[in-house]
Amino acid sequence: MTIPHREDLSIDQQLALRTAARRPIVLFLCVHNAGRSQMALGFLTHLGGEGVVGWSGGQDPAMEINPSAIEAMAELGIDISAEYPKPWTDEVVRAADVVVTMGCGDACPFYPGKRYLDWQLDDPAGKGVNEVRPIRDEIERRVRELLVELKVPVRH
Repeated sequence: MTIPHREDLSIDQQLALRTAARRPIVLFLCVHNAGRSQMALGFLTHLGGEGVVGWSGGQDPAMEINPSAIEAMAELGIDISAEYPKPWTDEVVRAADVVVTMGCGDACPFYPGKRYLDWQLDDPAGKGVNEVRPIRDEIERRVRELLVELKVPVRH
């Protein structure tokens, strides 16, 4: 059976697939959903493949993905240029198994019983690719750790 790309599925369809395949859902949240959370989603999708479902969102979505984040990820062969900033919804947060927050502080939603991780990372907004690379590399390290914790095989 061929599994469609996650962007082609509704949230209900993704949940049904996750339940059938026992795949964890990870949600990355930041303020603008234009840099950190998009890079994290790119790494999760690239490294976790079909073993995990990933989503991202922002409190106040930007108009576009940070060009420096796109360039930094492309250097590693990960294309996030087709993504776009989007808001998070209560439905999405409730569906996630793990919610990773990145700089949205009290504005990020909190639901009891969810696993939350707060990743303190510099905001790549307004930074050039040279300044974004260390942020990107730290996000990759943390995503790899998370996949190991979730027992999702990491692709190389």
